[in-house]
Amino acid sequence: MPGINKRIAAALLAAAFFPFPLAQAQPVSMPQHVLQQQAGGYGVQVGDVRVTSLTDGSVPQNLYELFRWTKPEHIDRLLARNFQSNPVEASINAFLVTLPGHLLLVDTGSGQLFGPGKGGRLMESLAAQGIGPQDITDILLTHAHSDHAGGLVREGQRVFPDATVYVGKPDIDFFFNEDNQKKTGYDQAYFDIARLTLSPYLKAGKVRTFSGTQEILPGMTATVHPGHTPGSAFYRLTRQGESITFVGDIIHVAAVQFPDPDVTIAYDEDQARAAAVRKAGFASFARERTLIAAPHLPFPGIGHVRATGGNGYDWVPVTYTNREGNQHP
Repeated sequence: MPGINKRIAAALLAAAFFPFPLAQAQPVSMPQHVLQQQAGGYGVQVGDVRVTSLTDGSVPQNLYELFRWTKPEHIDRLLARNFQSNPVEASINAFLVTLPGHLLLVDTGSGQLFGPGKGGRLMESLAAQGIGPQDITDILLTHAHSDHAGGLVREGQRVFPDATVYVGKPDIDFFFNEDNQKKTGYDQAYFDIARLTLSPYLKAGKVRTFSGTQEILPGMTATVHPGHTPGSAFYRLTRQGESITFVGDIIHVAAVQFPDPDVTIAYDEDQARAAAVRKAGFASFARERTLIAAPHLPFPGIGHVRATGGNGYDWVPVTYTNREGNQHP
């Protein structure tokens, strides 16, 4: 891949200044209540399996620059209903799943790609659970964007030496073919970062791909939902009659995209398909009362989608618990 090193360097330099590719907004002041929290996790039980949300930190997003199919006044109106204003703070969540014989992560956060103070705290959160990168056996990428795959590498080397990475085959096919950038006009940084993060694992024979719907591990089913990226995937864990679905980037901002699922974002490779996936997903999750885990909803990003009438929805986070299990009030 001639010339990729220079482009990767340029992409990383841009990432150090902008939270996400394309998020090149004018400087804006942040609310005074924005503070750094301690690293750590929040766990829920799914059948006999513990699922722990891990914080990789958070980043600011200027929605006037990023959102599509809407207007600033509409954004402001929806944010105000949720006691927010532009820019908003977006969580970066990853999820740890302890299966028999497997210790797996769903996504890996941003790693070094956003620069100091913007994400990159997954290792800290894993350490708080007593886990090191060498303990992870499997990594399930919802897609190959920097804030999901960035934690795979550090200075070009694999961070998780013994892990197998699962990713939708259409993402590999898309991002590893330079012609697709020219055909679609999708920002070059996405292609460079996908190659930067996945190439070391591909070279080591540590990548497994899937298409359509496929059980990739016992009780864990992957399904490709193209739109945000061609290989964007949901992962559904089912254990002892209970389940949780890891939904990737079908939503970035709860205050706006739950009441108005038609609003898309600059990161969507196919705006129309991304909106369709979101609307179909929300309808299904609300109807079936599905427990979902989302990487950019406020930490821990685990809860339910509730229909509110018309085309709108809202978010019901899991109830906070903090006591020993198997006890009754």
